[in-house]
Amino acid sequence: MKTTARPRTPPRAVIAAARRAPRGVRRVGLLGGTFNPVHLAHLRCAEEVREQQRLERVLFIPSAVPPHKAGAEVIAAEHRLAMVRLAVAGNPAFRVSTIEIRRAGHSYSVDTLRLLHARMPGCRFLFILGMDAFRDLATWKEYTAIFGLCDILVISRPPHEQAPGLDALPIAVRSEFCYGSSKLEMRHTTGHCIRFQRISALDISASTIRQRLRAGRSIRYLVPLSVERYIARHGLYAPKGPAR
Repeated sequence: MKTTARPRTPPRAVIAAARRAPRGVRRVGLLGGTFNPVHLAHLRCAEEVREQQRLERVLFIPSAVPPHKAGAEVIAAEHRLAMVRLAVAGNPAFRVSTIEIRRAGHSYSVDTLRLLHARMPGCRFLFILGMDAFRDLATWKEYTAIFGLCDILVISRPPHEQAPGLDALPIAVRSEFCYGSSKLEMRHTTGHCIRFQRISALDISASTIRQRLRAGRSIRYLVPLSVERYIARHGLYAPKGPAR
């Protein structure tokens, strides 16, 4: 009878060595998205990840043309970029990158990662994404290349399920991974890894904020005050007037 071999678990010494970044290597988190608009849950997520994963900084990367949000109500990139800059001001560990906004066409993660490696040598990148995005990785452009370009951190909020196992990976790449010190870590053959982290359950979403604005309702304490004022000053997401 044919049996399925269990994923190999590497020795503890190998795992520990892989976790330690070489001297001189900066650990940088990458948080991409439309930020339409940026809100407090984005900022809290970045701070919790920065702290737990011991990152030197977190780069916020607003997308230009998000390929997975075709037809969505996405305002001009210049406004989204300006709001992110306002939101991260005051936190020395947060930075904003225009790498996707300045690049023409759709914003594909694999292209962004390659450009970042060329522009920021000496960095080890931690790509931050949600559980839903993680489950859809097989639909991304050249997704198999992503595993060799960065570590991946999958975030979830309670009461979401526990971290999925290797079975959650696309079939085409499962043989390239093994468990690390626990099922909260999966190691790739390149030495990069996928980790899982739970973050605070802040029930804030950009879609809800846009709905409130269209309805003329308050968004105070859902976004930074500077972002709230920017939205009001530029009339963003304002309710549409009656047809004439």
